[in-house]
This record gives sequence, C-alpha cells and structure tokens, in this order.
Amino acid sequence: MSPADDEGPSGIHCRLDELLAERGMTLTRLSELVGVSIVNLSVLKNDRARAIRYSTLAAICRALECEVGDLLVIAD
Repeated sequence: MSPADDEGPSGIHCRLDELLAERGMTLTRLSELVGVSIVNLSVLKNDRARAIRYSTLAAICRALECEVGDLLVIAD
C-alpha cells in the first residue's frame, strides 16, 4: 500500500481558518476570488481534503497574499 492509498490522516494541517481571520476575509469572499465552491474550501479548511490542485493552491495563496507554507503545515 502506498502512502497515497492510506485512508488515515495526512499529517498536513490547513491553516485556512487562521489566515482568513487574520485578513478579515470570509470563506464566501475567498470562494468568489478563487472560483472554488464554498463546500470545497470548507473541506480544505476542516482538514478533510485528500488532494488539492496546484492551480487551486496558487489561487488561494494569491487571494490571501501568502505562501504555500503559510497555508499548509505539518500537523503536530
């Protein structure tokens, strides 16, 4: 079994909630800016995402004016 087939936690934490709060931005507004549904952003925000496209990741980082490492971190 490869790591990608593992059904368990990924060990990656998404800091979307914290970044949105720091910027005073709502999930709805981020959705409008990046063209990703609120539902999909919510999955990411709640650490339930199994994958993310580079284009989506780049769009989120541009909208939040952050780097990938600010958004995604290794979970403790």
